[in-house]
Amino acid sequence: MTAEAERAAGRPTGPGRPPEPGHDEKIIQATLRLIDQDKPVTVNAVVAGSGVSRAALYRRWNSLTDLMADALNHGRATPEVDITDDLKRTLLEMLFERLDEARGMGYPQRRFRKRLELVMADRDLQWAYWNSHVTRRRHGMIEALRAGVDRGEFRADLDVESALDAMLGVIYYQLVVRGADLADPETEQRCRQAFDVIWRGMGV
Repeated sequence: MTAEAERAAGRPTGPGRPPEPGHDEKIIQATLRLIDQDKPVTVNAVVAGSGVSRAALYRRWNSLTDLMADALNHGRATPEVDITDDLKRTLLEMLFERLDEARGMGYPQRRFRKRLELVMADRDLQWAYWNSHVTRRRHGMIEALRAGVDRGEFRADLDVESALDAMLGVIYYQLVVRGADLADPETEQRCRQAFDVIWRGMGV
């Protein structure tokens, strides 16, 4: 994400003169090379790999943790969610048919697993990634569930955050615990059946 986008989102870009064009991408790519090569991500290593000064790095990111969170999210998307259409069809598309779009086209499977490893080993990184990126990607689906409550399609007392956790949790269980592939028809079928159970529980 560019400095301009970060400012629009209300995140600080640090004091001093604005970052020079291209510096963000150089820093992110240097960080990703370290991550993909299983090397420690340090400020010195990022500076050496990017050719950008330490001062320039800190003008853009307040901490190494914030930089790593942004790097791990690089290439991932925040798909738009149509809450005016049939909500069940919309959410099924988001969870199963548009999964590659949300994960990021070309986002390496190895990096996905490395991200899980890194955030589980570092609670600060886990929270930084959650607050800066995951919550933003969840927003559209949360709004879809709230729309369902407002229309009377779901229970008035539905906790939409917990409902989405349940839907996404089924998928992550397949990927992380079972080591399954969502491209496998049996895996997708298990997830869809679980989704139906959750959907019935949300209904009026």
